[in-house]
Amino acid sequence: MTATLFAVQVLNGLQLGVLLFLVAAGLTLVFGVMDFINLAHGVQYMLGAYLAVTFYGLTGNFFATVILAMAAALVLGLVLEVLVFRHFYDRDHLDQVLATFGVILFLNEGVRIVWGSAPLSYPAPEILQGAIPVMDGFGYPVYRIALIVAGLICAVGLWLVVARTKVGMLIRAGAANPAMLSALGVNVRQLFMVVFGFGAMLAGFAGVMAGPIFSVEPGMGDGVLILAFVVIVIGGIGSIRGAFLAALIVGLVDTLGRSFMTDIFKLFLEPSAANQVGPAIASMLIYVLMAGVLFFRPTGLFPAPGRA
Repeated sequence: MTATLFAVQVLNGLQLGVLLFLVAAGLTLVFGVMDFINLAHGVQYMLGAYLAVTFYGLTGNFFATVILAMAAALVLGLVLEVLVFRHFYDRDHLDQVLATFGVILFLNEGVRIVWGSAPLSYPAPEILQGAIPVMDGFGYPVYRIALIVAGLICAVGLWLVVARTKVGMLIRAGAANPAMLSALGVNVRQLFMVVFGFGAMLAGFAGVMAGPIFSVEPGMGDGVLILAFVVIVIGGIGSIRGAFLAALIVGLVDTLGRSFMTDIFKLFLEPSAANQVGPAIASMLIYVLMAGVLFFRPTGLFPAPGRA
């Protein structure tokens, strides 16, 4: 293990954490405010990437692609909310899981029909290509740095909206006691729609930003969804601050574990045994972390008010 390799993996972990936050932020708001289990949140991340493929093909401009894909993701999220999800708000969680799982199957097959099964991609903008010197002889891709910065800006903006605006006050009140909020005359259904659309747009933004790094393919949101659920459980359901810190922790633990766990086991095991045990333990690290957090803090690190 060298300092350069460690620095690369730390930055990779931060980049993964930022992507997870963008997905988990919307998911934790939907879950925390609406008490709605949306397994289809991962396919909204996938749709963001596929929409970016289409809009980049039409415009050839990355920044125009980001704006158009986010707007389209917002519209598609609202359409799904009106046509499907709002009919399950008053149903139990099992019905919500089954309904949203059906949406996953439908949309995964839908993108295969529209865009095909072959992996797609689009380039990062020319201004964000190249590398920034971080250490002697080591440069880190500018686009990945820009992704981390964009995620941090989103996190600050989202915190300001939730903590400093009237809409944010209603969202926090909805997460704590939606029945009381409705009794005070707030249109909770309309609030739900705004939260759902905003969450879909954030997931779409994450998909757009991930497109130049990862392959755009059917099912790409499934793995991200699992990690996003781990993030909101560790951070505390309905908590933006918890989702942000938990996303960074999960991103770093997962990336560093997969990079260095085998080398750590080689310190006291035979290389052949370490090569088998290391990857297996690394793949379980975030779930061990989640179990540990839940043992000491069953409602997560920073639960939303009313859920502690």
